Amino acid sequence: MNSELGSYDCHRDHGPYAGVSAFLSRIAAEHPRLASRHMVELHAIAPQLDGTARPAAEEEPIRFHPARRTAYLAYGAAEFVAAWADALRQPVTVRFDHVGNADETTRELLDVLTRRIGSTPLRLDLREDGPHRPVAADPTPEAVRTALGDSLARGFYHHAARLARRGRAMVTPENDLRNWWAFTTGLATALVALDQAAEALDLYHEVRTVTDDPKINSSAAYSTAMLYTRHLPSAGQDPAQARHLLERALHLTTELSDSRQRVVSTVFYEQGLALLDSKAGEPARALRLIDDGLDRLMAVLGPGERTQDVARLRHNRAQVYLAMGDPARALAELDTVIAHDPDNCEYYVDRAALHRAAGRARAAIRDYDTAIRLGPHLPEAYYNRAVLQQERGRSEQARDDLNRVLAIDPRHLDARIALVNLHMERGALDVAEAEARAGLALAPQEPALLCTLGLIRSEHGGLTEADELLTQALAGDPGLVEAWTNRAAVRFERGDVTAAVADLDRAVALSTAPEPRYNRGTALMRLGRWDEAARDFAHALDQPDLDRSLRRDLRAELARCRRAMA
Repeated sequence: MNSELGSYDCHRDHGPYAGVSAFLSRIAAEHPRLASRHMVELHAIAPQLDGTARPAAEEEPIRFHPARRTAYLAYGAAEFVAAWADALRQPVTVRFDHVGNADETTRELLDVLTRRIGSTPLRLDLREDGPHRPVAADPTPEAVRTALGDSLARGFYHHAARLARRGRAMVTPENDLRNWWAFTTGLATALVALDQAAEALDLYHEVRTVTDDPKINSSAAYSTAMLYTRHLPSAGQDPAQARHLLERALHLTTELSDSRQRVVSTVFYEQGLALLDSKAGEPARALRLIDDGLDRLMAVLGPGERTQDVARLRHNRAQVYLAMGDPARALAELDTVIAHDPDNCEYYVDRAALHRAAGRARAAIRDYDTAIRLGPHLPEAYYNRAVLQQERGRSEQARDDLNRVLAIDPRHLDARIALVNLHMERGALDVAEAEARAGLALAPQEPALLCTLGLIRSEHGGLTEADELLTQALAGDPGLVEAWTNRAAVRFERGDVTAAVADLDRAVALSTAPEPRYNRGTALMRLGRWDEAARDFAHALDQPDLDRSLRRDLRAELARCRRAMA
């Protein structure tokens, strides 16, 4: 027996996550305990579930999320639905209407959900038609502006761009400069997030041609400087032009009538200069700007005011301390940053990296745990936690985290490579091969995957194919030591010992590790070049922290060479 759980209108007229947010809300209301494990993503997708939340645009200042965050939300929501669906006692069908006209967030979540529910009793009926309730026509510019601010703050940039373009069509700089600027800078912000920085640049150029308002022009100059510093493709970045624009922005702030606003704007525009100084290898100069800015900002702020702004400056200072080679001060600064802004996942990721570099694995894992919870489901946090788990001998936990990374972002090559290697370490060559080929389907020329697949094929006896794969890997990355070493092993096994030695010559030139010299020594013995082999074994024995079994083998082979030369 198959029951229906209703139909949901997904038309983009109703905004981001139209239809799916109502569906998730229904499940959450019926299963609060399950929902409590997914509250971050559920509140982001269906804010009506959070009775204490204010509209995102009312938060001050707005923190802009990366565009890829919606993929992380979709993963978490799909896990929530799958857990619910696994417990269903009979097949259930849910109908989603107007999927072809849905917002990008809705389509993304439905795509992830369709893949995730798999063999569960849940079936999705995705339709192009169905009942549709039109939204009110011709909203006011103020209503569009409020909706735009909310979409930007929540990280729903495709919808924000549509709203901003609608708003720009409703007003002109001559009849409503305030709203026109809000729509223009909102559109530029959305475009930057969607990797369309060149179009954003055109918008800011337009601003300078239509108004001489100092507040608007200073903000436009600063935003343009950040495009030239961070967001344009590398060929279009221009530090000199960025510095010129920042100096213009700072000059324009002197014309602001509000003395407090002058201080706040000046301090934040100077952070752009600090960024340029740091990138130019002048961290001490950057630090002076940040220190001075913090002093001036704190002088005009009341207790507990604009804590996220203060945290941002202190985060900048932590980055400069790190650039200056002072991780201890960077860590202390990040502790303070997190105290000011405890809900920003980025700060925990940064602090975890410092803990990891200092060998504090448990502290690093705790910070990655928090980043994953707040993010939510940050692939980099999962990946870095997996690396730490692997280093601690927790292979199963590491595999779980790597599988999560790939469920969120199938193109995460580092995670794919790490997962393949984990499967190889436990002898699951067929699983490793399947993972490697899945990665190569997305990145056909990835040298590390070609190298690993070549090693797998050689283990299966496919020496010709292995040689071809390793050759392809080296064509893509001639500095890949593992590929030279593995191809040498393949050629040695195929009887071409001279070619194996040539490959190992390249590996030895690239690496000080003892293994390439051990392998080359073995090949040289096969050619009867005992004195050269002995030098390789002796050199390898001089390396510190040798594995005990490798040290034993090196000594045995060196003794063999000496007997042969006696």
